[in-house]
Amino acid sequence: MSDETQQPIVVKRIKKGGGGHHGGAWKIAYADFVTAMMAFFLLMWLLGSTTKADLQGIANHFQTPLKVALQGGSGSGDSSSILQGGGQDLTRSSGQVKRGDIASTQRTFNLRAAKAEQERAERARLLELKNGIEATIEASPELRPFKNQLLLDITSEGLRIQIVDEQNRPMFDSARAELKPHTQKILREIGRVLNRVEHRISIAGHTDATPYAGGDKGVGNWELSANRANASRRELVVGGMDEARVLRVVGLAATLPFDEADPLSPMNRRISIVVLNKRTEELLLTDPKQISRMETAGEPAASIEKGE
Repeated sequence: MSDETQQPIVVKRIKKGGGGHHGGAWKIAYADFVTAMMAFFLLMWLLGSTTKADLQGIANHFQTPLKVALQGGSGSGDSSSILQGGGQDLTRSSGQVKRGDIASTQRTFNLRAAKAEQERAERARLLELKNGIEATIEASPELRPFKNQLLLDITSEGLRIQIVDEQNRPMFDSARAELKPHTQKILREIGRVLNRVEHRISIAGHTDATPYAGGDKGVGNWELSANRANASRRELVVGGMDEARVLRVVGLAATLPFDEADPLSPMNRRISIVVLNKRTEELLLTDPKQISRMETAGEPAASIEKGE
């Protein structure tokens, strides 16, 4: 073949393909990052705008939730927090329920419940003392004959022990403040039993409505009843009762008769011993001139205050 005959020239073109599609995974990762940053900044803002008391309350809630719910207080939140609840308009004070008010109400409720429980326990102790005195009377050959003259009951002031006169068995001679021998025995036994409790004692003397024989000399049933009450105090102390337990000795004359239908009845002549409960004791200590409703009839009492 001649040299002129030439081979055809073949030109090969290599096409370079573009990169494949990578997808949108990076967008999801970026969105997660932005969300996390937003949550972080929100957390920082909340921590910066929350009061210290609220932060402590949140911590206490997760540590001891029951204690915080029951006791409340500054650890359970602060009413000065900017996150106040209740009502449509947070700028108004009416209709808002503040956390401090709730805590105060809870504390008041707890105090009342504790006080009620204390009063129930105190009443149980006084009732036990009453039963003990009654058992002592039944067991004592010297006191048993006088059990009809010993009247015991629980009042709003405490345990009241009344020693009353009988027609043929008076506690005192007429118009006198000297105790009969059997009255001395009764009071000494009572004084011994009263040391079983730590309550304070109030003693009141009462007479009937018979005018005092020496009334024309300025001495009457007021002085007689006070002197008899003080004589009873001395016998209680002789029996073993601590003298410091006596809070008040008072004479009430005939202002509070036992038998209202018969002002001259012998039962109106009596000595009243009250083992005071704490409420009455605190009232008398707050106002020493305060006379309990049980021992007054709207009349002033001739009293011998302790230490006078």
